[in-house]
Amino acid sequence: MNVELDFGAVLARWPELAWGTLGTLWLALCGMILAMIIGVLGVAVRRSHSRIGAAFVIAFVEIVRNTPFLVQIFFIFFALPLAGVRLDPTTTAIVALGLNGGAYAIEIIRGGVESIPKGQSEAGFALGLSRADIFRLIILKPALRAIFPSLASQFVLLTLMTSIATSISAFELTSVAQRIDGDTFRSFEVYFTITGIYLVLSWLLMTGLAAIARLSFNYPTK
Repeated sequence: MNVELDFGAVLARWPELAWGTLGTLWLALCGMILAMIIGVLGVAVRRSHSRIGAAFVIAFVEIVRNTPFLVQIFFIFFALPLAGVRLDPTTTAIVALGLNGGAYAIEIIRGGVESIPKGQSEAGFALGLSRADIFRLIILKPALRAIFPSLASQFVLLTLMTSIATSISAFELTSVAQRIDGDTFRSFEVYFTITGIYLVLSWLLMTGLAAIARLSFNYPTK
């Protein structure tokens, strides 16, 4: 059986693919910002003297890390409305990405924070700094240098995970590809093209984030 490939019909829709790529980046960026907020707050709560708070954070991390992302996004989009919480597809995708990424960010940040010698915190107390200032200035900033590569990888992973948001009709690259496939019936060409886009996008993000790391934290150049 001979199959004739025709990328013309797909490439003619490049403006839609470009907008879809921007939609993917927007979801990933917003999701990562939310994940970082959750990560920092989660570590702060876990390091506090509140056993209930620490137990809640541990339970949150375990639940999120041991359930599929697709189930999480379906729960937010389809189940929460039964409790009166209704979110549009884009907001749902951002919240789901933020919660999922936040669970991993908590563990990444916690590992970096625990790598800081306790003597530095004790020096901060001796200087009269508050617990919040010690966490922010003495612990968190040095820890960021150690965990930045892991956070960068998490951002790339969230960018790829946005494709699952097509299951709730959120606007991103894969949802655009599905629409083009439905119009052109060129499945191979469509998904071959967006595979290339995702590969290039991942490479650009990793390269850009590595450059930021070198400039911000004086990482050695390979």
